[in-house]
Amino acid sequence: MQLPPTDYLIAPDPGAPRLTRAVSGTDHDGRAVQIAVVEERPLTIFLNRQEIVTAMTIGDYPEYLAIGFLRNQGMLGDGEQITGVDYDEELETVVVRTASQTTYEEKVQKKTRTSGCAVGTVFGDMMEGLERVTLPEAELRTSWLYALAQRINTTPSLYLEAGAIHGTVLCHRDRPLVYMEDVGRHNAVDKIAGWMFREGVPAGDKILYTTGRLTSEMVIKTALMGIPVLASRSGFTAWGVEIARQVGLTCIGRMRGKRFVCLSGAERLVRDIDPAQVPDEERKSGRKGAA
Repeated sequence: MQLPPTDYLIAPDPGAPRLTRAVSGTDHDGRAVQIAVVEERPLTIFLNRQEIVTAMTIGDYPEYLAIGFLRNQGMLGDGEQITGVDYDEELETVVVRTASQTTYEEKVQKKTRTSGCAVGTVFGDMMEGLERVTLPEAELRTSWLYALAQRINTTPSLYLEAGAIHGTVLCHRDRPLVYMEDVGRHNAVDKIAGWMFREGVPAGDKILYTTGRLTSEMVIKTALMGIPVLASRSGFTAWGVEIARQVGLTCIGRMRGKRFVCLSGAERLVRDIDPAQVPDEERKSGRKGAA
Protein backbone atom coordinates (compact mmCIF):
# COMPACT_ATOMS: atom_id res chain seq x y z
CA MET A 1 0.00 0.00 0.00
CA GLN A 2 1.36 3.42 -0.96
CA LEU A 3 1.58 5.86 1.94
CA PRO A 4 0.40 9.45 1.44
CA PRO A 5 2.99 12.24 1.19
CA THR A 6 1.94 13.53 4.63
CA ASP A 7 3.94 10.68 6.20
CA TYR A 8 7.11 12.56 5.30
CA LEU A 9 8.63 14.62 8.10
CA ILE A 10 9.21 17.31 5.46
CA ALA A 11 7.68 17.04 1.98
CA PRO A 12 7.65 19.37 -1.05
CA ASP A 13 4.91 21.98 -1.25
CA PRO A 14 4.41 22.46 -5.02
CA GLY A 15 1.48 24.78 -4.37
CA ALA A 16 3.46 27.32 -2.34
CA PRO A 17 2.99 30.65 -4.18
CA ARG A 18 6.51 31.92 -3.46
CA LEU A 19 8.27 29.02 -5.15
CA THR A 20 6.89 29.36 -8.69
CA ARG A 21 5.60 32.07 -10.98
CA ALA A 22 3.11 31.82 -13.85
CA VAL A 23 4.80 32.85 -17.11
CA SER A 24 3.08 33.29 -20.48
CA GLY A 25 4.55 32.20 -23.80
CA THR A 26 3.81 30.22 -26.95
CA ASP A 27 4.17 26.53 -27.71
CA HIS A 28 5.46 24.71 -30.80
CA ASP A 29 2.16 25.34 -32.60
CA GLY A 30 2.24 29.04 -31.84
CA ARG A 31 -0.57 28.77 -29.31
CA ALA A 32 -0.58 30.92 -26.17
CA VAL A 33 0.40 28.96 -23.04
CA GLN A 34 0.97 29.74 -19.39
CA ILE A 35 3.22 27.52 -17.29
CA ALA A 36 4.59 27.47 -13.76
CA VAL A 37 8.27 28.47 -13.66
CA VAL A 38 10.49 27.95 -10.61
CA GLU A 39 11.63 31.11 -8.82
CA GLU A 40 15.34 31.75 -8.21
CA ARG A 41 16.52 34.10 -5.46
CA PRO A 42 19.89 35.07 -3.98
CA LEU A 43 20.58 34.17 -0.36
CA THR A 44 23.70 35.53 1.31
CA ILE A 45 25.03 33.37 4.14
CA PHE A 46 27.01 34.84 7.04
CA LEU A 47 28.89 32.95 9.72
CA ASN A 48 28.90 35.34 12.66
CA ARG A 49 30.22 38.62 11.12
CA GLN A 50 31.85 37.00 8.09
CA GLU A 51 30.07 36.90 4.75
CA ILE A 52 30.66 33.41 3.34
CA VAL A 53 28.76 32.94 0.08
CA THR A 54 25.74 33.99 -1.97
CA ALA A 55 23.63 31.03 -3.10
CA MET A 56 20.94 31.05 -5.77
CA THR A 57 17.98 29.18 -4.30
CA ILE A 58 14.21 28.82 -4.49
CA GLY A 59 13.98 30.43 -1.06
CA ASP A 60 12.46 27.74 1.17
CA TYR A 61 14.15 26.53 4.36
CA PRO A 62 16.91 29.20 4.29
CA GLU A 63 18.03 28.38 7.83
CA TYR A 64 18.60 24.72 7.02
CA LEU A 65 20.37 25.67 3.78
CA ALA A 66 22.76 28.01 5.60
CA ILE A 67 23.58 25.56 8.38
CA GLY A 68 23.97 22.66 5.96
CA PHE A 69 26.25 24.61 3.64
CA LEU A 70 28.51 25.65 6.53
CA ARG A 71 28.43 22.12 7.89
CA ASN A 72 29.34 20.51 4.57
CA GLN A 73 32.17 23.01 4.05
CA GLY A 74 33.71 22.09 7.41
CA MET A 75 32.94 25.47 8.98
CA LEU A 76 30.66 23.92 11.62
CA GLY A 77 32.21 21.04 13.51
CA ASP A 78 30.50 18.24 15.42
CA GLY A 79 30.75 20.03 18.73
CA GLU A 80 29.95 23.50 17.44
CA GLN A 81 27.21 25.27 19.39
CA ILE A 82 24.83 27.36 17.30
CA THR A 83 23.51 30.23 19.41
CA GLY A 84 21.19 31.69 16.78
CA VAL A 85 20.08 31.66 13.15
CA ASP A 86 18.65 34.96 11.90
CA TYR A 87 16.90 35.10 8.53
CA ASP A 88 15.93 38.44 6.95
CA GLU A 89 13.60 37.86 4.02
CA GLU A 90 13.77 41.47 2.85
CA LEU A 91 17.59 41.62 2.84
CA GLU A 92 17.81 38.00 1.61
CA THR A 93 20.42 37.12 4.22
CA VAL A 94 20.80 34.49 6.89
CA VAL A 95 23.28 34.81 9.75
CA VAL A 96 24.42 31.72 11.65
CA ARG A 97 25.84 32.61 15.05
CA THR A 98 28.10 30.29 17.04
CA ALA A 99 29.36 30.30 20.62
CA SER A 100 32.99 30.46 19.43
CA GLN A 101 34.36 32.85 16.82
CA THR A 102 35.66 31.50 13.52
CA THR A 103 38.82 32.36 11.56
CA TYR A 104 37.55 32.09 7.99
CA GLU A 105 38.09 35.77 7.20
CA GLU A 106 41.50 35.08 5.68
CA LYS A 107 40.42 31.96 3.85
CA VAL A 108 37.03 32.79 2.35
CA GLN A 109 36.56 35.28 -0.42
CA LYS A 110 33.14 36.46 -1.60
CA LYS A 111 31.72 34.01 -4.15
CA THR A 112 28.43 33.68 -6.04
CA ARG A 113 27.17 30.13 -5.90
CA THR A 114 25.07 29.81 -9.05
CA SER A 115 22.34 27.30 -9.78
CA GLY A 116 24.62 25.56 -12.31
CA CYS A 117 24.92 21.86 -11.61
CA ALA A 118 28.71 21.62 -11.84
CA VAL A 119 29.59 24.34 -9.32
CA GLY A 120 31.92 23.32 -6.49
CA THR A 121 32.14 26.10 -3.92
CA VAL A 122 35.16 26.03 -1.58
CA PHE A 123 35.81 22.58 -3.03
CA GLY A 124 39.26 22.19 -1.52
CA ASP A 125 37.91 22.33 2.04
CA MET A 126 35.55 19.47 1.27
CA MET A 127 38.33 17.32 -0.20
CA GLU A 128 40.46 17.82 2.89
CA GLY A 129 37.65 16.56 5.11
CA LEU A 130 37.49 13.20 3.31
CA GLU A 131 40.64 11.98 5.07
CA ARG A 132 38.67 11.72 8.33
CA VAL A 133 35.64 9.91 6.89
CA THR A 134 34.80 6.39 8.07
CA LEU A 135 31.42 5.12 6.87
CA PRO A 136 29.56 2.37 8.76
CA GLU A 137 28.97 -1.17 7.48
CA ALA A 138 25.27 -0.56 6.88
CA GLU A 139 22.91 -3.03 5.23
CA LEU A 140 21.03 -2.09 2.04
CA ARG A 141 18.14 -4.25 0.83
CA THR A 142 17.16 -4.04 -2.81
CA SER A 143 13.50 -4.15 -1.75
CA TRP A 144 14.09 -0.84 0.04
CA LEU A 145 15.51 0.72 -3.12
CA TYR A 146 12.52 -0.32 -5.23
CA ALA A 147 10.04 0.89 -2.61
CA LEU A 148 11.82 4.23 -2.21
CA ALA A 149 12.02 4.86 -5.95
CA GLN A 150 8.31 4.17 -6.42
CA ARG A 151 7.28 6.32 -3.47
CA ILE A 152 9.55 9.28 -4.21
CA ASN A 153 8.82 9.36 -7.93
CA THR A 154 5.08 9.60 -7.30
CA THR A 155 5.24 12.21 -4.52
CA PRO A 156 3.77 15.62 -5.52
CA SER A 157 6.73 17.94 -6.03
CA LEU A 158 8.00 21.03 -7.79
CA TYR A 159 9.86 18.69 -10.13
CA LEU A 160 6.59 17.20 -11.35
CA GLU A 161 4.84 20.59 -11.34
CA ALA A 162 7.40 22.81 -13.05
CA GLY A 163 10.67 20.95 -13.70
CA ALA A 164 14.01 22.84 -13.76
CA ILE A 165 14.74 21.64 -10.23
CA HIS A 166 16.49 18.87 -8.32
CA GLY A 167 15.22 16.82 -5.41
CA THR A 168 17.12 15.11 -2.60
CA VAL A 169 15.50 12.78 -0.09
CA LEU A 170 16.79 11.49 3.24
CA CYS A 171 15.55 7.94 3.79
CA HIS A 172 15.61 5.24 6.46
CA ARG A 173 15.28 1.74 5.06
CA ASP A 174 12.20 1.86 2.80
CA ARG A 175 10.77 5.08 4.24
CA PRO A 176 11.55 8.55 2.82
CA LEU A 177 11.83 11.06 5.67
CA VAL A 178 12.79 14.51 4.39
CA TYR A 179 12.33 15.62 0.76
CA MET A 180 14.07 18.87 -0.21
CA GLU A 181 14.14 20.55 -3.64
CA ASP A 182 16.17 23.39 -5.14
CA VAL A 183 17.55 24.72 -8.42
CA GLY A 184 20.92 23.15 -7.58
CA ARG A 185 21.20 19.65 -6.17
CA HIS A 186 23.97 20.89 -3.85
CA ASN A 187 21.44 23.25 -2.20
CA ALA A 188 18.95 20.42 -1.69
CA VAL A 189 21.64 18.30 -0.03
CA ASP A 190 22.72 21.19 2.19
CA LYS A 191 19.13 21.69 3.39
CA ILE A 192 19.03 18.06 4.49
CA ALA A 193 22.43 18.39 6.18
CA GLY A 194 21.18 21.47 8.03
CA TRP A 195 18.04 19.69 9.16
CA MET A 196 20.03 16.70 10.41
CA PHE A 197 22.47 18.95 12.29
CA ARG A 198 19.73 20.98 14.02
CA GLU A 199 17.63 17.93 14.89
CA GLY A 200 20.55 15.73 15.94
CA VAL A 201 19.61 12.97 13.47
CA PRO A 202 22.14 10.10 13.14
CA ALA A 203 23.44 9.40 9.62
CA GLY A 204 24.86 5.89 9.80
CA ASP A 205 21.60 4.07 9.00
CA LYS A 206 20.34 6.48 6.32
CA ILE A 207 20.11 6.50 2.51
CA LEU A 208 20.39 9.67 0.43
CA TYR A 209 18.37 9.68 -2.80
CA THR A 210 18.81 12.36 -5.46
CA THR A 211 17.31 13.12 -8.85
CA GLY A 212 20.61 14.57 -10.04
CA ARG A 213 23.88 13.14 -11.34
CA LEU A 214 26.26 11.39 -8.98
CA THR A 215 29.13 13.85 -9.29
CA SER A 216 32.23 14.20 -7.13
CA GLU A 217 30.58 17.00 -5.13
CA MET A 218 27.48 14.90 -4.41
CA VAL A 219 29.62 11.95 -3.33
CA ILE A 220 31.83 14.10 -1.11
CA LYS A 221 28.90 15.80 0.62
CA THR A 222 27.16 12.49 1.26
CA ALA A 223 30.34 11.00 2.73
CA LEU A 224 31.02 14.05 4.91
CA MET A 225 27.47 13.82 6.25
CA GLY A 226 28.26 10.24 7.32
CA ILE A 227 25.58 8.65 5.11
CA PRO A 228 26.77 5.29 3.71
CA VAL A 229 24.45 5.00 0.67
CA LEU A 230 23.81 7.41 -2.22
CA ALA A 231 21.26 6.55 -4.93
CA SER A 232 19.98 8.37 -8.01
CA ARG A 233 17.74 8.12 -11.05
CA SER A 234 20.58 9.69 -13.01
CA GLY A 235 24.08 8.55 -13.93
CA PHE A 236 27.62 8.85 -12.60
CA THR A 237 30.80 10.78 -13.25
CA ALA A 238 34.08 8.86 -13.21
CA TRP A 239 35.56 11.01 -10.46
CA GLY A 240 32.41 10.60 -8.38
CA VAL A 241 32.77 6.81 -8.61
CA GLU A 242 36.50 6.98 -7.81
CA ILE A 243 35.87 9.02 -4.64
CA ALA A 244 32.96 6.79 -3.61
CA ARG A 245 35.24 3.74 -3.81
CA GLN A 246 37.94 5.60 -1.90
CA VAL A 247 35.68 6.40 1.07
CA GLY A 248 33.59 3.21 0.97
CA LEU A 249 30.32 4.81 -0.11
CA THR A 250 27.69 2.63 -1.79
CA CYS A 251 26.86 4.47 -5.02
CA ILE A 252 23.79 3.40 -7.03
CA GLY A 253 22.62 5.12 -10.22
CA ARG A 254 20.32 4.79 -13.22
CA MET A 255 17.44 3.66 -11.00
CA ARG A 256 14.55 3.22 -13.43
CA GLY A 257 11.74 0.81 -12.69
CA LYS A 258 13.34 -2.53 -11.83
CA ARG A 259 16.81 -1.57 -13.08
CA PHE A 260 19.78 0.04 -11.33
CA VAL A 261 23.59 -0.02 -11.48
CA CYS A 262 25.90 -0.17 -8.44
CA LEU A 263 29.45 1.04 -9.13
CA SER A 264 30.75 1.24 -5.56
CA GLY A 265 30.05 -0.49 -2.26
CA ALA A 266 28.13 -3.49 -3.63
CA GLU A 267 29.10 -5.47 -0.52
CA ARG A 268 26.28 -3.70 1.37
CA LEU A 269 23.62 -4.96 -1.06
CA VAL A 270 21.23 -7.68 0.10
CA ARG A 271 19.23 -8.86 -2.92
CA ASP A 272 16.04 -9.83 -1.10
CA ILE A 273 13.54 -9.40 -3.94
CA ASP A 274 13.26 -10.75 -7.48
CA PRO A 275 13.29 -7.81 -9.93
CA ALA A 276 10.61 -9.63 -11.91
CA GLN A 277 8.23 -8.89 -9.02
CA VAL A 278 8.82 -5.15 -9.32
CA PRO A 279 6.24 -3.31 -11.48
CA ASP A 280 7.43 -1.30 -14.46
CA GLU A 281 7.79 2.42 -13.91
CA GLU A 282 4.78 4.45 -15.00
CA ARG A 283 5.25 7.44 -17.26
CA LYS A 284 4.93 10.78 -15.53
CA SER A 285 2.13 13.02 -16.72
CA GLY A 286 2.23 15.82 -14.15
CA ARG A 287 5.48 17.58 -15.08
CA LYS A 288 5.01 20.66 -17.23
CA GLY A 289 8.66 21.55 -17.72
CA ALA A 290 12.05 19.94 -18.15
CA ALA A 291 14.48 19.49 -15.30
